Amino acid sequence: MNDQICPGPEAVTPAVSGPAPAHGPRAGYLDYARIGPLSRPAAAALATTTALAARLDPADLDRLFALSDAAQTSAARLLDARRHEIALAPSTSNGLFTVAAALHGPGTVLVPRDEFPANLYPWLRFAGRGGPAVRLVDPDGQRHITPDLLRRQLTPDVTALAVSAVDSLTGHLAPLAALKEVLGPGRLLIVDAIQGLGAVPLEVDAADILVSGGQKWLRAGWGAALLLIRDRCAERLVPGLGGWAGVAEPFAPRHPAPPLPGAAAHLATNPDFPAAAAIGAAIDDLFEQGGPAAAGARIRVTLAELLDHARRAGADVLLDGLGPHERAGIGTFRLPGHDPATVHRTLEAAGLITTRRDEWIRLSPHISTPDAAADLFAEALHTLTHRTTHYPQEPTCPIN
Repeated sequence: MNDQICPGPEAVTPAVSGPAPAHGPRAGYLDYARIGPLSRPAAAALATTTALAARLDPADLDRLFALSDAAQTSAARLLDARRHEIALAPSTSNGLFTVAAALHGPGTVLVPRDEFPANLYPWLRFAGRGGPAVRLVDPDGQRHITPDLLRRQLTPDVTALAVSAVDSLTGHLAPLAALKEVLGPGRLLIVDAIQGLGAVPLEVDAADILVSGGQKWLRAGWGAALLLIRDRCAERLVPGLGGWAGVAEPFAPRHPAPPLPGAAAHLATNPDFPAAAAIGAAIDDLFEQGGPAAAGARIRVTLAELLDHARRAGADVLLDGLGPHERAGIGTFRLPGHDPATVHRTLEAAGLITTRRDEWIRLSPHISTPDAAADLFAEALHTLTHRTTHYPQEPTCPIN
């Protein structure tokens, strides 16, 4: 590891109050499922490429393209793919819309009813506009989707399943390999991987198409997302949003020109070069720290400790029956008898940053989350569950 790599948990100085330290997020930051503060390598890459863009000598543009190419190479390593199977889209949503525009009917795409909206609207928008129909699938209990449920939904018209690798509320890790086995080679598995990529190992080989932005677990910020379209299904997609950057001869005297090979055929324009450099640096940093397996092991240990504290405080944990490898980096709880808004505010006052979804509080630590976060969390829960009740009519005589 070099001096640009983010420090591990043992190197982070806890900060229980005041502004976040300049070197990274505060000790109690438990909200990576919402946004991951930039890692040092990603921030350095953004600064370097922004400086190039500000100067832009003739050779600098070539350097920007080279950094984008390097990011694709790193992404191919992460996704166990060929480099030409990777393109850089502006965001997860843009990548999913790109795929929806490319996948023409007839047919039906299955989408779990409780999917995050980013993985629903692309299919709804293109249904009836040349794209396949959409069928919403009710889940088995609280689980995201199961192979048995998928098997019951496989009518002859089904051509694809669009699913999140990790459910953004429950943390359920979708069994991608088992889902692909049920689908078989003739149907597509389309994966929104943003809540899993960089947090835990994913069965990426099973995905025919995969999209993931870098602003959460990869800690790369906004502006770049990985778009994977494997060769085994490339001929089934037509470049619906592919623009001048997706053709082999963009300055040809006559258009349309032939599309580029691989995922690049679906690009509307060039990538955001600073963002591309940042996501490449973030992926390289992930491998410097041991790769997805090492990151996932550390994140799961931290999350398990946090959820144990919640259980001891009397909390309900959403989907508590998940096995150790069925949950990614997300755990969600509620405290019966306590107002969720008050719980959320109390955690924040203690220096703990989380997300509230209605009655549920979502926890999502990272590999750099220090041991102090669990201590802060336990103390905040103790404050909530042992709070003295004060009656307005007797402010000086509290009743325990």
